[in-house]
Amino acid sequence: MQKSSPLPDHAWIAARIPHQGSMCLLDAVLRWDESGIVCRANSHQNTNNPLRADGQLGMANGIEYAAQAMAVHGALLTGSETAPAAGFLASVRDVKWQAPRLDTLPAELQVHAQRLSGDGNTILYSFHLEAEGATLLSGRASVMLDADV
Repeated sequence: MQKSSPLPDHAWIAARIPHQGSMCLLDAVLRWDESGIVCRANSHQNTNNPLRADGQLGMANGIEYAAQAMAVHGALLTGSETAPAAGFLASVRDVKWQAPRLDTLPAELQVHAQRLSGDGNTILYSFHLEAEGATLLSGRASVMLDADV
């Protein structure tokens, strides 16, 4: 993957995805190219993370981290300056996780999304989350962009 210079930070990301405030989970883009993206996140450690339930952040919430990385990738590819009108995860398949929770991990997350195929409105990605080089969560997701709400 090649690097964009300068690489997008949290403010850049928040301006280009539908999630604002504490729901914008990604801190920065580490690298990206036409086929994929790797982002950094530490929001899993925040006690005010809006995805927490009963004070815990379950591993399934990692899918939202991956979905946001996919949205950032789309914004980078299109050169978008604003968030899309609407985007949805149409399906998630082959999800596997190696730990029960995200909030117990002291290390930063690396969120990987690799574009497998797609057209203008529907895209298939594979994704995985890592911490300290170990895969925590992986799967595939179909994303529908600019869908009518």
